[in-house]
Amino acid sequence: MKALRSPAARAVANILKKARERRDLSQRELAALLKRPHSVVGMIESHQRQVNVPEFIAIAEALDADPIELFRQVVRECGAR
Repeated sequence: MKALRSPAARAVANILKKARERRDLSQRELAALLKRPHSVVGMIESHQRQVNVPEFIAIAEALDADPIELFRQVVRECGAR
């Protein structure tokens, strides 16, 4: 459980949540785009579940976001702490 509280894991969740909110999508709407249960998105955003690299890319693509730019934001957020 400690890894879920790491700055990097928290930054990933925070950046993905901000990207979802910028698109004005609910957690349920994003989950539907991903063809996953809505609880998956909720668990990611509440720091109860980590995101692997393929999943990060799929979420970024579902949000019509550039996964590389989102990852840069994650790195910047980690460095700002």
